[in-house]
Amino acid sequence: MVTIRPRRSVLYMPGSKERALEKGKSLPTDAIIFDLEDAVAPDMKDMARGQVASAVQAGGYGQRELIIRVNGLDTPWFEEDLKAAASAKPNAILIPKVSSGEDIRAVRDQLKALGSDPSIDLWAMMETPLAMLKALDIAENGPSDSHRLAVFIMGTNDLSKETGAAIKPGREAMLSWLSTCVAAGRAFGIDIVDGVYNDFKDEDGFKTECAQGNDLGMDGKTLIHPGQIGPCNEVFSPSIDAIEWAKKIIAAFELPENQGKGAITVDGKMVELLHAEMAKRTVAISEAIEALAQS
Repeated sequence: MVTIRPRRSVLYMPGSKERALEKGKSLPTDAIIFDLEDAVAPDMKDMARGQVASAVQAGGYGQRELIIRVNGLDTPWFEEDLKAAASAKPNAILIPKVSSGEDIRAVRDQLKALGSDPSIDLWAMMETPLAMLKALDIAENGPSDSHRLAVFIMGTNDLSKETGAAIKPGREAMLSWLSTCVAAGRAFGIDIVDGVYNDFKDEDGFKTECAQGNDLGMDGKTLIHPGQIGPCNEVFSPSIDAIEWAKKIIAAFELPENQGKGAITVDGKMVELLHAEMAKRTVAISEAIEALAQS
């Protein structure tokens, strides 16, 4: 059974900065990506790898989800990164520059060969033109008894770089790609987290983009600064009204007279079984958020 987790705020942490790794233990973020890739200079890769593995193994992060982003499959650091990540046993390993389902299968096979814990999830960076064209192929390779693909992370900066598409307010040039990845992910039970907002001092612009991601159906947003956590958590949290309505739908379907029905009326509104499933997810997310806040 897949555990539903809040992934409203997913903060990147440079693996080479020990103080940042320690600070992550006290930040109200849902998840932390310990980055061995973009945020770490080539001459710091080995040091960062060991430091991140030690931090994850030592724990102290409460119920926050811990993810290690390794270097790409075609880099000289990938194999050692994967070995270290598998040994550290984070919640997930994030693979950059995923461009096909074959990439997911290859990493899964390598982890199995290493004898790694099958409960370690895979996350995929969706940041190349080919990934946009093969989003369905990538998602189809997600379900698995071991090392399932659990999350798509949108890499909007790399997409802009690779395609020449501008990142402007509203992100018009990227909307089709974002929606394509949401649809592909949802078809196979994969959560999706939006790309970063680069101007961390622009709180209004950041909130607007969070709201857009939420409207598009995403679960949360990747962050580059701790100051973005609070606004992000607020936007991607179910509202009090949404939680109460969800509980009402669940309770109504559980009444004896509604057993076996595909559609019922709640407070004058027609609701179907699909709404009950959505309601259960809303309540589960709200309960997970409450548990995380208390950890």
